[in-house]
Amino acid sequence: MKEINNFNDFTKTLYRTGFSLGGGNDEGIYAAINWGWQQSPPYETPIRWHTNDPETDPWQFRIRILNECSDIAYAKCFFRKSGYITKEFYPCFLALRRNNLDIEEEYFNGRISTTAKRIYDVVKEHSELPLQLIKRYAGFSSKDKGRFDSSLIELQMKMYLTICSTSRRRNMYGEEYGWESTVFSTTERFWQGTEVFEDASLLEIDEAYNLIKTRVLELNTKAEEKNIHKFAFGW
Repeated sequence: MKEINNFNDFTKTLYRTGFSLGGGNDEGIYAAINWGWQQSPPYETPIRWHTNDPETDPWQFRIRILNECSDIAYAKCFFRKSGYITKEFYPCFLALRRNNLDIEEEYFNGRISTTAKRIYDVVKEHSELPLQLIKRYAGFSSKDKGRFDSSLIELQMKMYLTICSTSRRRNMYGEEYGWESTVFSTTERFWQGTEVFEDASLLEIDEAYNLIKTRVLELNTKAEEKNIHKFAFGW
């Protein structure tokens, strides 16, 4: 792959590869940028984690992707960890993770937890919501943290919710303060106006899996079948 020195290089790489783990490649699939990238051979780059430089900090890349690239999704969608998927490959993952089912069908069949359904319904009602408001509107307390966090990841893994932006809280004067909060929307809202869901409905399971598997092996010839399966299907 081409050397990545800045955000522009990173986005070009994502468009070529179609997907990437968010950071690190412990599962043996593919990551455009690994943890400790600057110390890794075969070359040195300006890339440094957690410097807050929007041009060279991969932690900032995720925010810029959400703000500047409407055809790349970012969420905890691989191995319950963060990852990127371009519009080109999103239908493949949708076909495997949802198989043309909606959340009502999944919930009725016991494949979506009650907590996850509760979170989803609140986000859908408000179109998009920052993390702290999802908790408040859905009635979760600090005692529910483990259950809430797990269910939120479940919804991202099954591609019912995705991260759409970040925001900061505002005081009574309208001034922003505190840390940025992750904002979620339904995947249908995120991809509205595109053919992503229509394209997914036309894909057979085997076809979708083979497209992902072929690309993974192009990026990492040592990737193992069991890991590719879990990467593609989410389980």
